[in-house]
Amino acid sequence: MLWSLIKIIFFIGVVGALAWGAGVLLEADGGLQIRAFGYELNPGPLESVLLLVLLVFAVWVLLKALALLLACWKFLNGDETALSRYFDRNRERKGFDALSEGLMALASGEGRVAMAKAAKADKYLNKPELTNLLVAQAAEMAGDTRTAEATYRKLVENEQTRFVGIRGIMKQKLAAGDKEVALQFAEKAFALKPKHEETGDILLRLQAEKEDWTGARKTLNAKLRNGQLPRDVHKRRDAVLALSEAKELIADDSSIEKREAAIEANRLSPDLIPAAVMAANQYIEQGKPRYAARVLKKAWEARPHPDLAAAFAAIAPDETPVARIKRFTALTKVKVDHPETKMLLAELNIANEDFPAARRALGNLVETDPDARSVTLMAAIERGEGASDTVVKGWLARAIAVPRGPQWICDNCQHIHNEWKPICENCSSFDTLEWKRPPLSEVAMPAGVQMLPLIVGALEESKAVPTHGNEGIEDAEIIDAETLPDVDSTTAKT
Repeated sequence: MLWSLIKIIFFIGVVGALAWGAGVLLEADGGLQIRAFGYELNPGPLESVLLLVLLVFAVWVLLKALALLLACWKFLNGDETALSRYFDRNRERKGFDALSEGLMALASGEGRVAMAKAAKADKYLNKPELTNLLVAQAAEMAGDTRTAEATYRKLVENEQTRFVGIRGIMKQKLAAGDKEVALQFAEKAFALKPKHEETGDILLRLQAEKEDWTGARKTLNAKLRNGQLPRDVHKRRDAVLALSEAKELIADDSSIEKREAAIEANRLSPDLIPAAVMAANQYIEQGKPRYAARVLKKAWEARPHPDLAAAFAAIAPDETPVARIKRFTALTKVKVDHPETKMLLAELNIANEDFPAARRALGNLVETDPDARSVTLMAAIERGEGASDTVVKGWLARAIAVPRGPQWICDNCQHIHNEWKPICENCSSFDTLEWKRPPLSEVAMPAGVQMLPLIVGALEESKAVPTHGNEGIEDAEIIDAETLPDVDSTTAKT
């Protein structure tokens, strides 16, 4: 309120001062006398003030006109001026508008439109580090791989965009299936940006596919230093690479190196089953059965597995079934409720022809968690105890319908492998194989197979051929109790 009052008072004072000055000038005598070119001008005091104001304004206009003429001359001469900056800003605005439209077209999947907008943006902006990237990605989207690769090579020439160009060419070579060249570009890209996680993963996978285990371990260590991997994951994957390197040394028959590499792989990750088996085999070759047993027991405590049992049996291959049962107590007393432990103990008793003990060891596994192996073991137990062929056939028929046992399955693509491998043979993922049960198939089984256990049971009771399900009976006749193997176990075979 006070400030508004002050402004009003100041305005009134200024108006009053101007009015008073104009009055003084009107009442004053004399004035100016101007003579020029034979003319004489005698303005009064007020007119003299007005002429002075007009003169100052005219001089200002003249100076501005001269500045404009000078700017036009510099503009035509190529120098930077306000006029040139105006046109530059206009071109820059048009260029960035074209660039944004190109990005929108790229996001919308319109590759050709994005390429046209990128060319327009390059015309106005003259910034190839921006427009070339848009051109390359748009060309890839449009399927013009030649233009995309040529543009990526232009990006390689610029130090600021070199990594982007190398990475783009690398991904193009991967898409084309040229993994040798892609590996070379991946190494260059990783050298430029070791902390780029995607490039490190691609380089590690390509090195593993090429079986460059030494290079892969170096890349893995670099990823650990850069904080891209948890220490436990790094330890596990380093063990996988060490195991793969050990297998390669075994293929080359490098006895000392293979032993050291196998034991090193097991030391890095004791729960890695193939590493434990290989380390145990090396200890057995060295005549150190205690070390082999200790390695296998530690791995069994982490995860029971048939390969561990087979390696444990290889420590003393010529022992009697009774001695084997006693020695295997080191494994069977560990994780007694695990299905693998129950089946192992059942197999050992079957080999010893102690079928009641085998049945007790198997327990209710065939009812609570059946699979093809446990049901087949039950068929062997029934046969050993003198059950009829029909009962044995019934168990074998059930083995067809129950789920398969655990296998090496890729967590990424669910592909099933016959043996462990560091890289999935289907999707090329690294360290994704896990020992687990495959997912149940959604495909309906033939009616004859589903009815097989009922049919063989009916045969035992009625000794007659039913009027329906002849196809199932034909299937049943294929299964003969005399062809049942003694035991389906690597321990018994050993």
